[in-house]
Amino acid sequence: MSTAAPPEYPDKIDGAVLKVAGVVVLGAIMSILDITVVNVALPVFQTEFATDPAQPLAYSTVAWTVTAYTLALATVIPLTGWAADRFGTKRLYLLAVALFTAGSALCAAAGSIEMLIAFRVLQGLGGGMLMPLGMTIMTRAAGPDRMGRLMAILGVPMLLGPILGPILGGYLIENQSWHWIFLINVPIGIGALIYAFVVLPNDSVEPSETLDVKGLLLMSPGLALFLYGVSTIPEAGTIFDAEVLITMVLGAALIVAFVFHSFRPAHPLLDLRLFKNRNLTVATVTMFLFAAAFFGGLLLVPTYFQSVRGESTLDAGLLVAPQGIGAMLTMPIAGALADRLPVGRIVPVGLVLIVGGMFGMTQVGSETSYTYIIVVLFILGLGMGATMMPLMTSALKTLTHHEVARGSTLLNIVQQIASSVGVAIMSVILTNAIKDRALAGPAMATHKDPALVERMGGPQVVAEGLAQAGDAFSTTFWVAAILVALSLVPAAMLPRKREKSHLLDDEGEARPPVVVH
Repeated sequence: MSTAAPPEYPDKIDGAVLKVAGVVVLGAIMSILDITVVNVALPVFQTEFATDPAQPLAYSTVAWTVTAYTLALATVIPLTGWAADRFGTKRLYLLAVALFTAGSALCAAAGSIEMLIAFRVLQGLGGGMLMPLGMTIMTRAAGPDRMGRLMAILGVPMLLGPILGPILGGYLIENQSWHWIFLINVPIGIGALIYAFVVLPNDSVEPSETLDVKGLLLMSPGLALFLYGVSTIPEAGTIFDAEVLITMVLGAALIVAFVFHSFRPAHPLLDLRLFKNRNLTVATVTMFLFAAAFFGGLLLVPTYFQSVRGESTLDAGLLVAPQGIGAMLTMPIAGALADRLPVGRIVPVGLVLIVGGMFGMTQVGSETSYTYIIVVLFILGLGMGATMMPLMTSALKTLTHHEVARGSTLLNIVQQIASSVGVAIMSVILTNAIKDRALAGPAMATHKDPALVERMGGPQVVAEGLAQAGDAFSTTFWVAAILVALSLVPAAMLPRKREKSHLLDDEGEARPPVVVH
């Protein structure tokens, strides 16, 4: 019986591969920029969608514009592999870009915060498929021997997103309106659709695994209900409120049912059996704590600059940029070191930097020196860049050939869930901390408007309120700092000796890496 010969790939990166890489990079830019560009808009949403300018929406409410997007990502990522086999990568990629573009246009037209949150879900359903599909397309186009060089190309938007996103968002909001942070995706998305349709090769459809429908129906609503309950605590004032308690308990019950279910089907939505691998388990626990604290805390910084310090959205974006620059410096270095050194000697260094940075942020107030804050944010970025890639490497390195795709899916989900949980926790703590300080909320809403300042009682009263608001942010950063410090416990269990990598095929050739988004 004859088998089809594997495709032959030239050694150099040729024009055909670069065209395909261009499609993937364009999709990655849209997806990654959109995650960071919305952060600087949260204070704007608080006032734009409020019925009374002096009573802005709760921070926990507008934070759902971020949580809904990441939850949609987490929902769709495990479906991507199955759907690519079922419908073909080109058709699915075109659908993902179309969903993201349509979601962007609808977000720009949203007339209420509830509409914006719903349309962010649609955006996330498209955005969640772009990166996993892009990696599949690039692997097929380039072959494993050239993936390392193409990864450097794909790494550009991953590194620049945290830097350019807040700056671009700030510029558009300040010079146009908040609608443009979404409208800008429309022409890019249309261009990406045409580009992908022309450049991407048609692929044959070979359905393989069946879809775990029961698992999908348990996990997705379970996560959404649980996080909704957590995010409703500030408005309710207590965890024992009926709406909070019922949704949290129901969500938790669905998640527990999913855990028990996932061990039954041959191809579960999430393969929890992989946690038998010690390195994967330790790396996943470390990543969950790190991601919840880091991404939850990251969301607070632009809001602090705008609401407490009175900065414009553009200036807030520029002030956050040192964090992205720090990550850009250490991420490629840490990625290279992870191939030569045990990951247990790299990740703790990055986490210590993040712990130091987060504890530094606990000292912020209404008059903290900007030089101090910029240095602390730069240190946070250095730590993030030194932590993320080695953790991914450690988790995937010791998995066998057939486990790698399922392992990368699991890591994607854990990262997105951690981000959603972190955002929900930090927004709840910040909202409650502001509520506990009588002047903080009104001062944040009025200090940019002289007429409202006078109505509130004058500059001295507003200054006292802003000092209270600074204390509220400081309190929230303490929670983030403690969470990151806890991640040092599982990080201490990461391998400190070099282990054999299973990321090789049967002939000993390196298999293509898997990017976690």
